[in-house]
Amino acid sequence: MSENPSSSRTAEVDLAEYEHLKAEQLGRIGVRDNLVYATLAACGGVVALSFGGERPRPAALLLLPPVCLLLGWTYVVNDQKVSAIGRYLRRVLGPRLGAGEQHESLGWETERYRDASRRRRKLAQLGVNLTLFCGSSVGALGVFWSLTAPTAWLLLAVSFLETAAAVLLAVEIAHCSETTTTL
Repeated sequence: MSENPSSSRTAEVDLAEYEHLKAEQLGRIGVRDNLVYATLAACGGVVALSFGGERPRPAALLLLPPVCLLLGWTYVVNDQKVSAIGRYLRRVLGPRLGAGEQHESLGWETERYRDASRRRRKLAQLGVNLTLFCGSSVGALGVFWSLTAPTAWLLLAVSFLETAAAVLLAVEIAHCSETTTTL
């Protein structure tokens, strides 16, 4: 009994798609994880700029919320793509690759989601992401407000807009976290 050339070609295409998607996923994971370090470096740089000289410059703290917004948003977008690729591999490509087989194809793609402590880790990651990308912005704004005269109305207006942006980012981070999904 010979194998159908059409199904063999389909399997080759599916395997090539898997390899391409895994490479993209790994690249996005690297970018996503490096955004954490970039945000930490930006926080340190803004704090040094604000308080590293002879006299404090609290207005420089207003640089941190847009930087955290940009890096946090990029983190969320990359994380969404990493998750979307994983869902596609589990739900579409894995079953196609394993069609007619006695075993589950791409087992690791589904097995790691069955880990009993996964939800706890995802909640902890959500806390870290909210603290890093949103908490650092709100903290910088709090210090700015405590050190700035109320007459600096333009800077205060900017700080209120930045607060709103930090809240919106927090909502998006929470919404996109995988703390309630299993597969």
